[in-house]
Amino acid sequence: MQHAAPAQEPSRLLTQDDPAPVIQFGTSAIGAQALPPGLPFVLVSDHAGRAIPATLGDMGVSDRDRDRHIACDIGMAETGRLLAQELDCVLIEQAYSRLVIDCNRAPGHPTSIVRHSDGTVVPGNADITAHEEGRRVEEIFLPYHQRIGAELSARLDAGLPVVLISLHSFTDRMNGQARPWHTGVLHNRNPAFGLRVRDLLRAEEGLVVGSNEPYALTDVSDYTVPVHAEGRGLPYLEIEIRQDLISGPEGQAEWAARLARILPQAWQEFSGQAMGARKQTA
Repeated sequence: MQHAAPAQEPSRLLTQDDPAPVIQFGTSAIGAQALPPGLPFVLVSDHAGRAIPATLGDMGVSDRDRDRHIACDIGMAETGRLLAQELDCVLIEQAYSRLVIDCNRAPGHPTSIVRHSDGTVVPGNADITAHEEGRRVEEIFLPYHQRIGAELSARLDAGLPVVLISLHSFTDRMNGQARPWHTGVLHNRNPAFGLRVRDLLRAEEGLVVGSNEPYALTDVSDYTVPVHAEGRGLPYLEIEIRQDLISGPEGQAEWAARLARILPQAWQEFSGQAMGARKQTA
């Protein structure tokens, strides 16, 4: 009696019809012949994308749930692109939904590939094999972070200053609790630049600004800032904006304009103080 051979898992996750994992706006320093010094900001958006590889179908998640914050950072793709235009700087986005893999978590982290999120079960992740998880890391997570790393290295090699700006948004309610903050600045090691931005935001009329709210930045809970900024000793900002404030074009334009005004001011203050400190120790 013959037994059917076990079905082999496909060798690739992404097909030629799927989007590339990395979306870039603005001028990259990678391979550039010459770059004007300009502003030092490199914008990154870990949860901008909504795409799901065709091989995964809908992952068993309804259209309604795929439009929720569990799938992406609502409003951040649009806000980040407007900000990149206003600052004339590069923006690196992740194209795929965080339901597929969370690019702000280390591979193997319990929330890297979620089985359920904010009350929604994700059947497509329930029985994922090590091989399937590895493909998501190799084809989505790694290309995104390799692009960020290459961008930072190219700018540093060219002698340009670099500030990493990590863009996120958060839902106005979680686990039944209202979140009062309009925005939050997350910080851990090397927080000086982000704290300047926090203070400038707090000076804005009517804004409720959290410090390590609604989340705290740690080496375990995050990946992008600890690896790319803190790991290199670079100044950074990890910012969260409440999603109801940037869910439409008017709010997106308002927040992009606000950050385009505040970030250069924070950089001027930060770089001026750093230069003064160097002169004192010279």
